[in-house]
Amino acid sequence: MSTTTAPDAPTDSATPSDSADSAAATHEDLRARFAPVLAEFAEGAVERERERRLPFDEVRALADAGFTAITVPSEHGGSGADVETLFALLIDLGEADSNLPQLLRAHFAFANGLLLGDEEEDPSTWQRLLAGGAVFGNASHERSTARVGDLATTVAPDGEDFLINGEKAYSTGSIFADWINVTAQTPDGRRARVTVRRDDDGVQVRDDWDGFGQQLTGSGTTVLHDVRVPASRVRIRGGSADGLPTPQTAFLQLVLLSSLVGVGRAALRDGVEFVRSRTRVYSQGSGATAAQDPLVQAVVGRLSARLAAAEDSVLAAARLLGRAQESVIRDHRDGVAGSERSLALIDAAELRTVQAQLTAVENVLAVTTQLFEVGGASATSRGRALDRHWRNARTLSSHNPAIYQERAIGDRLLNDSELLYFWSTGEKKG
Repeated sequence: MSTTTAPDAPTDSATPSDSADSAAATHEDLRARFAPVLAEFAEGAVERERERRLPFDEVRALADAGFTAITVPSEHGGSGADVETLFALLIDLGEADSNLPQLLRAHFAFANGLLLGDEEEDPSTWQRLLAGGAVFGNASHERSTARVGDLATTVAPDGEDFLINGEKAYSTGSIFADWINVTAQTPDGRRARVTVRRDDDGVQVRDDWDGFGQQLTGSGTTVLHDVRVPASRVRIRGGSADGLPTPQTAFLQLVLLSSLVGVGRAALRDGVEFVRSRTRVYSQGSGATAAQDPLVQAVVGRLSARLAAAEDSVLAAARLLGRAQESVIRDHRDGVAGSERSLALIDAAELRTVQAQLTAVENVLAVTTQLFEVGGASATSRGRALDRHWRNARTLSSHNPAIYQERAIGDRLLNDSELLYFWSTGEKKG
């Protein structure tokens, strides 16, 4: 765990790195910088999968290398990269191990929110913590019987502090985190975001995620029992902002899609290596080796095209999101809330992201399924663990189900309906 201190009690350890660049690092520079670390992750990915070993060491290595501070402004110790660079690097990370970008989804979303002005106070203290290697997790989803959009987790004043109580499911990344951002409801029905320390008294994070894919994301349960939190770490909203246009919904979806494209890359990579290693051929085959068989070559070519389409769609959406975020940040700097230009750019980015989801899901699932056409029964060997690619892709594709996204696009084009900027689950109640 990081030894960074609370934002309400900053110390000299939370200052920007002396080696921080004065300008934003380029994609090429960052890719070269992180390549050795990602190569090491890729080498151990199958073994971690077999042993179900959670990647604590890998998360800490990413933080120590500065990967978790990619978008933090350089004046606060980060790399100052834009969102398109971030997503390109998350695809690289997903190719090495698709669990890693997903488990850092809440972390990068928090860092992105600071850039967008989501915090009422000066964000620089939080950004220095990020640059110092602090990792943030998530505890927002609930399996309660509350109606859609409501929360059973509560936060209430207790003297000068607050007490938070509740239970959260799918707390992706929290088991690896130093801090956890928790959504809760106040006694008067308002929403709050509460930041607790991972090791605060009353905080328990369980590794009880039982999905058949993405098994190492730590997407388990977080239990909060009378956790005492200083007022400085409780942000109560004046009213519910859920459903208002924001770049954050596209951002969160693109983290998942980057992980998904990373899966596709890894599947194609492993498929090519498998074919190249084969010495036996089928009697029906037309080549001296599997790699020289025209039918096998056609399969690999088809998969590469599907993967290229998926990756291009994600990066195209990231570019639009970058334009939207630049406009929102400019508005915030100028004291403007929700300019017409920003809202139009957010809308365009959201639509393109939903379209990218449909493109990436269909193509990457095809890649991870049709991969087995190049090798027959030997491709199903547990030792090769090629099945992990399909399991991981299928699990990632199940978030924000594509069937609802298809309908949303159709409704938008046919009826000029608004896109949905809020995802939640619960019971349908009157």
